[in-house]
Amino acid sequence: MRTIGWKDGAVITIDQTKLPNKTVFLKMKRCDEVASAIKEMKIRGAPLIGVAAAHGLALTACHSKAKDRDELIEEMKGSAEVLRKSRPTAVNLFWAVDRILERAEETLGNATDVAEAVVDEAQKMADEDVEVNRKMGEHGARLIKNGDVVLTHCNAGSLATVDYGTALGVIRAAWEKGKKIRVVATETRPKLQGARLTAYELKRDGVPVTLITDSMVGYIMSKQLVNRVLVGADRIVQDAVINKIGTYTVAVLAHEHDIPFYVAAPRSTFDLNQTSEDVVIEERNPEEVTHFGHQRIAPSEIDVLNPAFDITPMKYVDAIICETGVFSPNELEKSM
Repeated sequence: MRTIGWKDGAVITIDQTKLPNKTVFLKMKRCDEVASAIKEMKIRGAPLIGVAAAHGLALTACHSKAKDRDELIEEMKGSAEVLRKSRPTAVNLFWAVDRILERAEETLGNATDVAEAVVDEAQKMADEDVEVNRKMGEHGARLIKNGDVVLTHCNAGSLATVDYGTALGVIRAAWEKGKKIRVVATETRPKLQGARLTAYELKRDGVPVTLITDSMVGYIMSKQLVNRVLVGADRIVQDAVINKIGTYTVAVLAHEHDIPFYVAAPRSTFDLNQTSEDVVIEERNPEEVTHFGHQRIAPSEIDVLNPAFDITPMKYVDAIICETGVFSPNELEKSM
């Protein structure tokens, strides 16, 4: 089932904050609703955020009362700025916004022509995401052997994309090829994407999964209970992989225990003109750390640090999987 779709001038998507206990769908008709859903992590996962942003701009175009093409494009640029401010780290969002604006500006005709082109482009991007993920799965499945136990961090499955997944897409492809594998999923504090989403997806698909706390990774590796690590990415720059907070810790521990560390991400996540020093790491609400649900678990007025992502240097990465193949970090230019 796709996580996002377009129907009668509205964007329909799953509210991921309600999973796994409830399946609730959001129906949005304004771009600012999409931006809020991204900011609140009702929509999450770098590839899905990108496609959602594209659909947000499509909403602006579809419902605009602009008198002509130029007025519509200016209105879309305003919506684009709202989207860009929703989450600063995942590069797919900026890639998607730029692609939609480019399509709008190259479309001749009136405002209606531009709106139709933009809606078409957003839907095309959704279809491409599914195809890209399946290609990624095919390439990455070669790295997974029968009997492997794969550790994954956060959620890089169908819920983080339009469908199929990046890191979990590789796992899914290996499973579909008949490889008898098992997965160890970290809970992924503080938002628990591993516990709530990754465990949910794998259990739904029948893939054996064991859930652990983030602090158990070293123990699991020291006992040789996993022999592969596979994660997604929110941005890949020249010298590093930026992914969910805790990824760097997992990578260092994998390196220490001679366990291969693989990253699966589409080329839309690549930002190879930048380095890790150029990346803005999102700082999120302290209540994600001080509260569990609505229950406070920390003293009041305590100082809190809550970065959503961390930076893993390329020296800890054994291979990067994308839709064009499997590459070592120093071969990434060849992937393009």
